[in-house]
Amino acid sequence: MAEKIILKSPADIAMMREAGRIVARALAEVERIVAPGVATAALDRAVEELIIKAGGIPTFKNYPASEAGTPPFPASICASVNEEVVHGIPGNRELREGDIVSVDVGVHLGGWCGDAAKTFPVGKIGRKAMKLLQVTERALGRAIANARPGRMLREVSGAVQREAESNGMSVVRQYVGHGIGRDMHEPPQIPNYVCGPDERLEGRFPDCRLLAGMVLAIEPMVNLGGFEVLTGRNGWTVYTRDRSWSAHFEHTVALVGDGALVLTEL
Repeated sequence: MAEKIILKSPADIAMMREAGRIVARALAEVERIVAPGVATAALDRAVEELIIKAGGIPTFKNYPASEAGTPPFPASICASVNEEVVHGIPGNRELREGDIVSVDVGVHLGGWCGDAAKTFPVGKIGRKAMKLLQVTERALGRAIANARPGRMLREVSGAVQREAESNGMSVVRQYVGHGIGRDMHEPPQIPNYVCGPDERLEGRFPDCRLLAGMVLAIEPMVNLGGFEVLTGRNGWTVYTRDRSWSAHFEHTVALVGDGALVLTEL
């Protein structure tokens, strides 16, 4: 049986919009300071300071791991460079000209969550890397355009898959978007591809009709190579198996009226 999806009231969505604004400000700050020679730990410090000054709480810091024996996530952002897909731990690694870095930010404010991600170029990047960023961001836009009451969740997933695969890229299948509200991760799960019947019968990614009041964190993760990924030794950082580069764009969106309201933009 599918888990119950929690619909949000207009007042709830207004509160989530405030959390989303802090997330958007944090990503704007990352964009301002990303440059060759900047360590990913410096990005983390800047975002944590901004969130706390705004009255929020960094959601990711000390977030529990799903695997027993893995320590909680130690930072306020996920910073994933090049072939790292998600959950990269900030540290002393200095960004280099031509890199790309995916930064994921989560905020709790007044008991509500906001969540968004963006992949940034570091200086001048190559043609393939630039196309990867453009395709992934466009895939997010197409997914949001399909996220409206009355449609099916698979239409959101299919929009991402079509955009990526029509450009010769692949979407990560092991990690998915999600509902969001008072908890960072709520039903439904939102794959970035159209699942086969066996997956639906197994209950992994059940389809559903979209309703006003749903709030979704839609997050395409697109690879230049194959979709397979693996987790590194630290128990958190996820890499592409073939070491191709990966991009990650995400917004929190609320379904209202006959469309979607993006909560994580300025």
